[in-house]
Amino acid sequence: MITVPYLLSIITFLPLVGAVLVVLVPGDAVKKWLAFLFSLATFAISLLLWTGWQNGAPGMQFVETAPWFPQIGVYYTLGVDGISLFLVLLTTLLMPIAVYFSMLYVKKSIGAYMALMLALETAMLGVFLSLDLVLFFVFFEASLIPMYFLIGEWGGQNRIYAAVKFFVYTFAGSALMVVAILLVYFSTGTFNIVELQFAQIAPAVQMWGFIAFALAFAIKTPLFPFHTWLPDAHVQAPTAGSIILAGVLLKMGTYGYLRLARPIFPQAAVQMGPIVATLAVIGIIYGALVAVKQQDIKSLVAYSSVAHLGYVMLGLVAFNMIGISGSVLQMVNHGLSTGALFLMVGLLYERRHTRMLDDFGGLWKSVPLFCGLFLVVALSSAGLPGLNGFVGEFAIMQGAFIYAPIFAVVAAFGVILAAWYLLTAFRKMSQGEITNEENARGQLKDLRLSEVLMVLPLVVLFFVIGIFPNLLFDKINPSVEAYMAQQSVRIEQGAPMTGLSLQLPDGLALSNE
Repeated sequence: MITVPYLLSIITFLPLVGAVLVVLVPGDAVKKWLAFLFSLATFAISLLLWTGWQNGAPGMQFVETAPWFPQIGVYYTLGVDGISLFLVLLTTLLMPIAVYFSMLYVKKSIGAYMALMLALETAMLGVFLSLDLVLFFVFFEASLIPMYFLIGEWGGQNRIYAAVKFFVYTFAGSALMVVAILLVYFSTGTFNIVELQFAQIAPAVQMWGFIAFALAFAIKTPLFPFHTWLPDAHVQAPTAGSIILAGVLLKMGTYGYLRLARPIFPQAAVQMGPIVATLAVIGIIYGALVAVKQQDIKSLVAYSSVAHLGYVMLGLVAFNMIGISGSVLQMVNHGLSTGALFLMVGLLYERRHTRMLDDFGGLWKSVPLFCGLFLVVALSSAGLPGLNGFVGEFAIMQGAFIYAPIFAVVAAFGVILAAWYLLTAFRKMSQGEITNEENARGQLKDLRLSEVLMVLPLVVLFFVIGIFPNLLFDKINPSVEAYMAQQSVRIEQGAPMTGLSLQLPDGLALSNE
């Protein structure tokens, strides 16, 4: 086993070091390759988390801590467990792919662009590794700035509107988070996330704290009806921005709910669970129905994220082993599948400079390699058995059925709708006759080797996770099991919640078993 001192700090801040160097060195070609090499090195070093992982250990590993503002109890504390491990690896995997795409196709202000991408990676990694509430908040907020500029400077025609909307929505959620963090600190005297999972908090504080945290993370996820910023941001963002936004940034909302809102306020989370689950199910159906009507393929993929992340939230609310483990896995699956979808859409857009489905047709005759890979990616997102999306969704549906069968039954229609809109999009793009000369063989170029190599790692992972899901579950499950056991004890020992009563429909039985 290879041990590296301060491994988590190296993984977190190596991209930031790269961002500074990218700004300082001369020449666009040097800036491009330097950014790519730093993102690739971060991924390579992050694999040491896998090779050095203690299988079966439920707690935090590779923990680092140092005083930051000890006078008020704020410490620089990092750690990773089975819940956050694969989100870290997902981040470090997607970033070099996004950076390499940008090397090929971004032409304007390449130094600033690459520096913002690397700074964004540091912020995202910090969110998944922080074990102090203040540190978590700093990284959470830091992620807003690079993405705002990436959308606002390198985005589409309505990029300023989309960037401002993204910032305002997310910043509003962050304001609620500040209130919740202060409420927690003055109630418990600590910012330590691990300690807070064992703290006894008064019922009134739990309820208001949970609402503030849940709203902040609902906006980030985004959970219906707080989703309206997402389609604009996705459609206007540059391709690499969309890959990272869908693949990683949205997971900061679901991860925050799982890491903070649920364990710090367990009784409030149980009582508010039916509301969150209802919004998740509405989001699943709504997102899928709106996706069906989209003519812009990028907008279609954006609305599919609303639906797919609804499944993740449903599994988290179910609060049983299979549901939570399935949600953790599905966060990773969604990042891989939707990141790949945006990558494929970006590769096509760079060739045709349109994303409208009606502008295509018959592409299988002219770009068969692109169409074959696109079909695999679409089937992964639709949850075809044997691919990664099926495993996570099936586990979530099992957990939801244990929690409340009605939620699972309604959510199952989202699976059918996903197959409908994804396969319909594929049919309109790839099948039939070529009706537009610009799509003809010779006019439209198929994928080059360098482009195939961007997509291929993601496609391989679709099959690896789909066929061997226990490679991930073996590391996820011990942490989830310990998480549930600790939460169950707190729920049983805590004072009864009063002041807010949720009346459930007749026949809606909830189970935390």
